[in-house]
Amino acid sequence: MKILNVIASMNPLSGGTSQFIRNTIPEFIQIGIDTSVVCLDDPNEEFLTGDNFQITALGPSKTPWQYSNRLYPWLLANLSKFDVVIIHGLWLYHGYAVKKAFDKLSIHKYFKTRFYVMPHGMLDPYFQKNQDRKLKAIRNTLYWKLIESKTINSAAAILFTCQAELLLARETFTPYLPKKELNVGLGIQAPPIYIQQMKNAFYAKCNGLNRNFILFLSRIHSKKGVDLLIDAYESILNLNNDNEENIPQLVIAGPGIDSDFGEQLKSKVTDNNKLSRNIIFPGMLNGDSKWGAFYLCDAFILPSHQENFGIAVAESLACGKPVLISNQVNIFKEIQSENAGIIAQDNLSGTIELLNNWIGLNIEDKNKMGINALNTYRKYFTIQAASNSFKVNIQS
Repeated sequence: MKILNVIASMNPLSGGTSQFIRNTIPEFIQIGIDTSVVCLDDPNEEFLTGDNFQITALGPSKTPWQYSNRLYPWLLANLSKFDVVIIHGLWLYHGYAVKKAFDKLSIHKYFKTRFYVMPHGMLDPYFQKNQDRKLKAIRNTLYWKLIESKTINSAAAILFTCQAELLLARETFTPYLPKKELNVGLGIQAPPIYIQQMKNAFYAKCNGLNRNFILFLSRIHSKKGVDLLIDAYESILNLNNDNEENIPQLVIAGPGIDSDFGEQLKSKVTDNNKLSRNIIFPGMLNGDSKWGAFYLCDAFILPSHQENFGIAVAESLACGKPVLISNQVNIFKEIQSENAGIIAQDNLSGTIELLNNWIGLNIEDKNKMGINALNTYRKYFTIQAASNSFKVNIQS
């Protein structure tokens, strides 16, 4: 079987979709699936040089729609070479181009290729209901009526990373009439074994870290609830004014710290002596520094307002670390059922609850939760199980 993944960008800074592809392709190769990628990045980008699978870069794309006049002709010339094409993500030119190319090629009897759409959470009703996204919600509604509904309803199936995402997608737009909805799951590669270099690389980026810590590792974005986290952490520090050293420090890592939102958060921390002593912003962590963060933290925290899956959540579980997450992270039920973390509402009181409940646990219970975390990864989120599920579903 030959699969073509079509995505706007393979830039790791663009979010978890490109990481999903990088996680799955090595395992696909192991189970006999020939997989490649076409994207709209500039072919000279450095982040395209480290992968051991074929990436065809047809950018740089232009406009917020991420348009490239090279994509459609390339699709017409190459789609028939593949058994399956997967459109990753919505609302951008690459999905429109695939649908347009299929419409043109499908008149030929020899053309047997099927296309699927993997929305990666972009059909979640959160994005239409959020008060900060009113103009984008109107734009998406118009785009749905004119373009995206035709792509969704023409695909061989819509592929979801978990059952919660599948069910939520039904609530957002009409007409929503997919031919088939498939929960193919999502898994991650097992993390590398811990080595001293991971600790060295992590601490090299964390000036001021001097005791145990809780880790936030995700995009620095309002959707992730990081502003709630800082406010909740400040509340915990204030309640423990005389015992500050007994409260874990907080490491907030990820891209976006230099955005306007990120700068606001940094200003709030640097203007407060108590926060500045206890919150560290190391920026984006990769490789050894990232795995050092996971292995060395007490627990991982993500009070997100919307999280389709949460690759970093699964990575934390794979490192045997409990996760403190909101009930808007779509895999919270699996974590809750296995007692692999703590779940709360995605608001300030819920985030305070996450921190308080974790800090209040004794060492024995924290260790048990860590063992449960690793077992949860092995039960639900290995790349082997997800890849086999993916293969079975698209062959059916």
